[in-house]
Amino acid sequence: MSVISTPDTARPAAPAGSIRFEPTPIHGCWLVEPLRRGDERGFFSRLFCADEFAAQGLESQFPQINNSLTTRRHTLRGMHYQLPPSAEVKVVRCIGGALYDVVADLRPDSPSFGQWFGAELTAENRRMMYVPRGCAHGFLTLVENTEALYLVSARYAPQQERGLRYDDPRFGIVWPAAPAELSAKDAEWPAFDPAFHGIEQMRGLT
Repeated sequence: MSVISTPDTARPAAPAGSIRFEPTPIHGCWLVEPLRRGDERGFFSRLFCADEFAAQGLESQFPQINNSLTTRRHTLRGMHYQLPPSAEVKVVRCIGGALYDVVADLRPDSPSFGQWFGAELTAENRRMMYVPRGCAHGFLTLVENTEALYLVSARYAPQQERGLRYDDPRFGIVWPAAPAELSAKDAEWPAFDPAFHGIEQMRGLT
């Protein structure tokens, strides 16, 4: 099964409720939109607030922030995730260019198990994708020199790292274009195999 998207100060304080959370078809996955407060100088927005994330029932502790720059259009990165005990939440934002961001649900007890969701994240729309634990994540760049920023809730654990093929027929992800570039590592992920992909290990992550 698949789902396709889609008082004046020099630094004004963001109002209460400064972030909008939009549900997606993937259980526990959200599109996150920082709300703007603007005037003739420009605008201010809060990209992350631990209290607002926690009030939404979301992860609010992120020990690492990662940054990637992809020079070529239609480069695909993904689909990546980590197994427990290093399963991670990601909050992904495009800070330069544009990308098509995809989440695939690998949690066997999730109501959206086996489904995927994609949305366009751009430097202009400023939206972020909240990727829950137990979901694979990847993106396809839509323009050259696309830059992404990731908040991650667990440190990188290479022994727990896994990947899902971007073209695995079990998920049937529909990308907006055929990948023009893919790393050797991402090209060599095996076809969907519950044992290799650690599906039972991700039970209880919903």
